[in-house]
Amino acid sequence: MAAVYNARNFLVELRLLRETVASFAQYPFTIPAIEGLDRLVFARPVTFLVGENGAGKSTLLEAIATKWGLNPEGGSKNFNFSTRDSHSALHQHLRLTRSAQRPADAYFLRAESYFNVATEIEKLDREPGGPPIISSYGGKSLHDQSHGESFFALFMHRMGAGGFYLFDEPEAALSPQRQLAFLTRLHDLVQAGSQFIIATHSPILMAYPDAEILLLADGPPRVVAYHDTEHYTVTRNFLLRTERMLDMLLGREPNAP
Repeated sequence: MAAVYNARNFLVELRLLRETVASFAQYPFTIPAIEGLDRLVFARPVTFLVGENGAGKSTLLEAIATKWGLNPEGGSKNFNFSTRDSHSALHQHLRLTRSAQRPADAYFLRAESYFNVATEIEKLDREPGGPPIISSYGGKSLHDQSHGESFFALFMHRMGAGGFYLFDEPEAALSPQRQLAFLTRLHDLVQAGSQFIIATHSPILMAYPDAEILLLADGPPRVVAYHDTEHYTVTRNFLLRTERMLDMLLGREPNAP
């Protein structure tokens, strides 16, 4: 069956140029989801990449961001700092098919290196010329806020209509309540023509209804329904059977204190 493209999306397809890979015995091609990767079609305005730790979610997202021209450690195309050059060569073997429409903005959020982005913003704002970059993040230093507050400042102030946004575990610093607020913000931006690709472990975030969930596991990434994700089933079972689950996990006798 022919692929269905979303005309609103900025990135419509990804291909791994397998013939350019010298060896699938070298990282990151040893990761099963990367080894089996051929072609991904982005059919929805929001795509979630899910899977166990080490499944290749961050590796794939980083490669897309780098191939798009974004800084591997995070930020927009205007950020070119490198605290530690640790990204893989996967981007060199990808072909991205873009739509004729160009995004008004593009941004890559990496939870693990957002501190470095905040530091780079302060460094650039100390240099003469141009308006302060921090104004686009709400005007308050990201280092003068909690980790969660600084994340939320990014979502609320820096993101805008018609943008292409790549988020790696945005829930890392967010409380459950803030994750719910993030869903509202996500929906507003989708309605305003933005596209998102998000690597996440959060069953709250991946519940967004107008999304496609791609599972990275023991083969090529494949579409999975929300209620079939391990994230949903494990969380649901734990919340519905908390004491029983704790008994099993902690080796307790049933009804133990």
